[in-house]
Amino acid sequence: MIPSVLAGGEMMKNMKSSRSRLCLWGGLLLALMLGVMLAEYLIPWDPYVQDLSMAEQPPSAAHLLGTDRYGRDMLARVLVGGRTSIFGALLVVLLITVIGAGIGTGSGWYGGRIEQAWMGLSDVFLAFPGLVLALAVAGVSGGGMLQAVLALAAIGWPKYARLSRRLTVSLKGEAYIDIARMRGISSWKIMGGHILPNMAGPLLTTAVLDIGTMMMELAALSFLGLGVKPPTPEWGAMMSEGRRFLQLSPWMVMAPGAAMCLTVGLFHLLGEALRDVFDPREK
Repeated sequence: MIPSVLAGGEMMKNMKSSRSRLCLWGGLLLALMLGVMLAEYLIPWDPYVQDLSMAEQPPSAAHLLGTDRYGRDMLARVLVGGRTSIFGALLVVLLITVIGAGIGTGSGWYGGRIEQAWMGLSDVFLAFPGLVLALAVAGVSGGGMLQAVLALAAIGWPKYARLSRRLTVSLKGEAYIDIARMRGISSWKIMGGHILPNMAGPLLTTAVLDIGTMMMELAALSFLGLGVKPPTPEWGAMMSEGRRFLQLSPWMVMAPGAAMCLTVGLFHLLGEALRDVFDPREK
């Protein structure tokens, strides 16, 4: 009896700690996203206006992160570029989560040839390195931010399809699903009203943990010239532009690189906190 009470108390303590960390990391990310959304109103510099007389100025009181080779303020470009990087990654994760969950849930529910076909196709995609396949798709489509997002979405859904299929197979044997079937509720309503809500936790946790990964892959495509087009700022493209000046003007690479590391780290910490909240037994 006493060990059970102690274990329950420890679990409650872990839950409170997890929720506190969730609020902390979520609040920091919310503040960051508000900052990049309102960048034009928060800083006096235009991220697109060139001033060659101020080119490659080191960080100073006038330009906190220095300027690039065209004299554009790096702080302004990092903040505005964060909008492209963060919301581009969010769009990719939204697409692959929705597509993968739809395919996986349908495959797990109906089984048979539908399941074999979709899971076989997912195996084909998973057999290739994801970024290499994304490079091929983005290159064939001509490059650009939209093409980069669609390329990553095209190769990212199998992971979510596999997860959704596994969760659906385990859930459809539950008693409340059998009761819903006996009441004559349609398969679509059961999947939408019972299956999907009960696997939202693992899907959401996986999605949040993937945001940082997708942000880095978008940056990689932009770094290689297959993402955003100049003069639109984006962290990967900014690092690509500044790599030739790394020895003389390292802030041109370090500023967007540090911003990406910080943001990816925050999303990872948020995902870990979400996982602890949804399944405190893992702690």
